[in-house]
Parts: sequence; C-alpha cells; structure tokens
Amino acid sequence: MNPFDFFDTVYMVNAEAKQALQEIIREKVYSKNEIVQEIGSRCRTIYFVKSGGARIFYYKDGNDITEHFAFENDIIVRAESLFTGNPTSKGIQAIDETVMMVIDSEKLFQLYDKHHDLERLFRLIFEKEYVNTLKRMESFQFKSAKERYLELLDTTDFIQKIPLKYIASYLGITQVSLSRIRAVID
Repeated sequence: MNPFDFFDTVYMVNAEAKQALQEIIREKVYSKNEIVQEIGSRCRTIYFVKSGGARIFYYKDGNDITEHFAFENDIIVRAESLFTGNPTSKGIQAIDETVMMVIDSEKLFQLYDKHHDLERLFRLIFEKEYVNTLKRMESFQFKSAKERYLELLDTTDFIQKIPLKYIASYLGITQVSLSRIRAVID
C-alpha cells in the first residue's frame, strides 16, 4: 500500500501538504536482519513499513527482547528518543527483507508550521501508537500468553517469517512455552 493511502485513512491532508510530505519521504529497502536503527543512537527518523516486517528490541541481562513488531502499514519509531532527543536504549531491526518509507523527523517537524494538516495527521498517528502501546501493556496484565499469541496471529500473515525466539520474548515467555501454545492451537 502506498503510505498516502494509509495516511488518508487517518486524516486527509490538503494537496499542498501532501506534496510537501512527498518531497521528504524516501523509500529504503532493508535486508533480512539488518539493523535499521542502532541501540544508543538518537531517533531522527519515522519509518512506515510498506512491506515486510520490523521489530523494536533491546537487551536485558544478555537476552534479546522484542518489544514491538511492525508490519505492512505500521509506523515504527523510537518515540522516547524522537521527542526528547536522547539516545535510545532500544534498536529497530528488519525481520525479513523490508521496504520502508523513511521520513526525516526534523524536516517533518519544520513542515508543521506551514502545513497544520501534517501536524494533525502525525499527532493522530502518534496517538494511535500510544494507545496501541497501552493496550499491549494491559494485555500483559489481563491476558494469558496464549491470548496474546492469538492476538499477534490476528494482526499479520507475516508470523511464519518471525523467528520463534522473537515471538517468545515479545510474549514474555520461553520458546518451550511458545511451542506448547502453538501445539494446542494447530
């Protein structure tokens, strides 16, 4: 899907704002397992997944933990770094070959003053992502690992390309527990 088709489902911007946004978006292809954004870097980019999939990850006690997945038509960004300017303790990695539309955040934020439609569009996108983050946190409070796994299955057909260790850490369980859940479901 063209990112503008997705953007239009969130908020329709005028033609002049759309043109200004098109001028700062570029397409980039990431190979399987390629690091999109390094841990310790400052986030200055907003990524829109056109095809493929990516994850936000971090290391805790030497373990690779997946915090978030992004698939077709998802935005992926390290918001805590983007809005504070501080280095992030998390990275972004392509799971498989992934095509992303890349938006330089500084250029985007400069467009806000001239094109209030863009400011509103991205505010709505970031609000949606914030709500999704809260829902994910609540799923750990109120849902079982099996229920969280089923929700993940409902979000994407890309699941077969995600290494089990990423899925298990995302669900907060071991790979053995994930195998048991999958055995019951299949």
